[in-house]
Amino acid sequence: MKSAPALLGLLSDRRTVSGTELAGRLGISRAAVWKQIKVLRAAGVAIDTCASRGYRLARALDSLDASAIRNALSTAARKRLGALETHWKLDSTSSELSRRAVDLRDFSFIFAEMQTAGRGRRGRDWLSPPAGNLYFSCLKRFEHGYAALSGLSLAVGVAVLRALQDSDVHGVKLKWPNDLVAENAKLAGILIELGGEFLGPCQAVIGVGLNVRLSSSSRMAIGQPVTDLDALCAGMPPKRNALAAALIERLCKTLEIFAERGFETFTDEYAQYDALSGRALHVHDPRGAFDGTGAGVDARGALRVRTADGVRTLDSAEISIRPA
Repeated sequence: MKSAPALLGLLSDRRTVSGTELAGRLGISRAAVWKQIKVLRAAGVAIDTCASRGYRLARALDSLDASAIRNALSTAARKRLGALETHWKLDSTSSELSRRAVDLRDFSFIFAEMQTAGRGRRGRDWLSPPAGNLYFSCLKRFEHGYAALSGLSLAVGVAVLRALQDSDVHGVKLKWPNDLVAENAKLAGILIELGGEFLGPCQAVIGVGLNVRLSSSSRMAIGQPVTDLDALCAGMPPKRNALAAALIERLCKTLEIFAERGFETFTDEYAQYDALSGRALHVHDPRGAFDGTGAGVDARGALRVRTADGVRTLDSAEISIRPA
């Protein structure tokens, strides 16, 4: 889709543009324009065909812009920030950060309009339709080893939730171990990949996927209850560059605190927004499935489930939790 970003740019003001004009300005054939339109539609971009007059975006394009994001940051956040990049398409933002981690500073952020191989928890694919949601990853180094990072995904969830509240988005909860949900539907997911020395020092590549505007085709492809900021904000979600800046602000502050004090600092706030606490749960554990009631998380970020035999503490990445 080499010419796809340029094509979207030509349609960005939502005026109707003929196939002939698009072809001329892009230096390609009308057939190639039609092919690009089909590819973008299949990827989830809503493009209308206006009778015989041409094409128009169904909604205004809200493109990511590194300069706009940087300018929206506080002075303190700009000082902390390492690299800040926005890309049209990557295999995944986390893969890109991992490949370049040795050369990048702490608090480097990479955003992509589209991912071709986005990853979710337990090896699942993360569907990443272009130019509508937020897909990004952050690099953070830690002096200690992997054990000191217990609960990191939960602390990141708190940071994302705070950024949403800063952006006037409410009604969001945290679902152990790495999701944000609203009305039992998934809004965002977090994936953390560790590297470096097991006993320290180490690094975390923190990937976040946040649904801003999901097309109907994307919703059908995901195969589980999902929601987006468009639905939560009555059709007026935050602008993506402003939201990206809010996320960077909160993540930088949260990760600095976590590096010094661990997850225990965030336990009370996590408890306020815990989507599983007090709920009947069905737990798929590699050692055997069982039912129980959510009983919060402990100071390490492990899930506590109350069963007939007592409280069980769970911290395996292979566990799946569903409402009973």
